[in-house]
Amino acid sequence: MKILVTGANGMLGQDLCPILEDEGYQVIETDINNLDITNSDMVNQVLSEHNPDIVIHCAAYTNVDKAEEEPEIAEKINTLGTKNLAKICRQNDITMVYISTDYVFDGKKQEKYFSTDKTNPINIYGKTKLEGENWVKKLCKKYYIARTAWLYGIHGKNFVETMISLADKPELKVVDDQIGCPTWTVELSNGIVKLLDGEPYGVYHICGSGETSWYGFAKEIFQLAKIDVNLKPCSTEEFPRRANRPKHSVMENNGICRNWKLALKDYMNLRI
Repeated sequence: MKILVTGANGMLGQDLCPILEDEGYQVIETDINNLDITNSDMVNQVLSEHNPDIVIHCAAYTNVDKAEEEPEIAEKINTLGTKNLAKICRQNDITMVYISTDYVFDGKKQEKYFSTDKTNPINIYGKTKLEGENWVKKLCKKYYIARTAWLYGIHGKNFVETMISLADKPELKVVDDQIGCPTWTVELSNGIVKLLDGEPYGVYHICGSGETSWYGFAKEIFQLAKIDVNLKPCSTEEFPRRANRPKHSVMENNGICRNWKLALKDYMNLRI
């Protein structure tokens, strides 16, 4: 079976592609150099040329704060690009897997979010990703929407590496009132494979099991790294960002991924 991956050179794509190959799939890797998803003619040409059975759409505009400054670009990539892919997938009877985000929720729910819960994004990034979801639902007959959260991986800039790079500061303050589900790219990749193994089409949450704050996440990172840091919790108000973040975006993953602490331990062992 042939799978075309967009954003193959990104943090997720670089873990996902070899995992798919290990599962026996023929993988076609694409990125901005050979597939501009905002160009509908190019999308049509590339998908017609390769004729994949499945498209896994990882390419995205992911800079949450910068999206507030350039919403048109975020919308062009996350919404229009996704619409272009979904349209051609429908025309060619291709299954589409769309990687989405916990930021489609407003964070006001104090319990876990289920895939059926009402969405209400509070930043531009979340809005454009939700619009992408809606196009997939509208245009595709065969689709998986995989919402993930707090993603980190060995092949890209991420929270884990940022924390370690700041470990020598006299004091390191990290937000303690935003709660979510840290997710390793390998866990997300394995979760996607599980969907393709025969799960019904629809919306899924593929994120680390359990929950923590950014402060709790940082604390676990330093403990595993055996680094002594003057780590202090702070509030969102003490650490203002351009884009609003949901305060509680914990998602129910129905056991698709392991506990986030177990995954983080494996990641930390890998990076040594």
